[in-house]
Amino acid sequence: MQLAESSWTDVRDADVDLAVLPVGSTEQHGPHAPLGLDWLTAEAIAAAGADRFAEATDGEAVVGPTIPVGIAAEHRAFDGTLWVSADTFRAYVRETLESLAFHGFDRAVVVNGHGGNADALRELCGDLSRDGPAYAVQFTWFDAVEFPDLGHAGPAETSLIRHLHPELVREERTEEAAAGAASSWGEWLHGTNLAHDSSEFTDSGVVGDPRDGDAALGRELLEEAATALAELLEAVAERPL
Repeated sequence: MQLAESSWTDVRDADVDLAVLPVGSTEQHGPHAPLGLDWLTAEAIAAAGADRFAEATDGEAVVGPTIPVGIAAEHRAFDGTLWVSADTFRAYVRETLESLAFHGFDRAVVVNGHGGNADALRELCGDLSRDGPAYAVQFTWFDAVEFPDLGHAGPAETSLIRHLHPELVREERTEEAAAGAASSWGEWLHGTNLAHDSSEFTDSGVVGDPRDGDAALGRELLEEAATALAELLEAVAERPL
């Protein structure tokens, strides 16, 4: 059930208490991939996971509208990146979950497509579950798949967007992306990352080689993430408040 596509009477009449809320980021993903990659992938995984949950259980989850801007100041040197503070992000997501709970959707999974959001989501879901009207957890999709190194706009993310929205990938720019890419995230010394912004260690905004992947890999990643999400939704559906 897609909330944005439903009428208020559809929601009133639905016997559903489980919600899925996709969140992502609008930020640079190299010269070859769209700024909306993180929220586009989170949105697709949320929908696919909810469908698999429905097929497996005969239950249903409502999928809320995607939150497209997150905590991404580390990419601000690259044009088009948008960001909000951690406090603003936590408050916005929490209050969105609280409004879902007001209508009876009091168990929720926040499906996240951006690593910079993860700590804030973990904190707010814990606080909401302890003190608020709902039980919520965060699901960062790339933590649930078998891939050696996610990177940033590298083979994994580029493959997934190649599968979902091939028309948005500028394939002729992947050479430029790879030429200016870093091999790993950050600038590390004794377990400390000295680089606060991605522009300090990658010229193109990319970590990893986007040429090392294709739409077939993207399809596999989508299937793996959606299956994991469906299993998580089953567990959350049974979780007491």
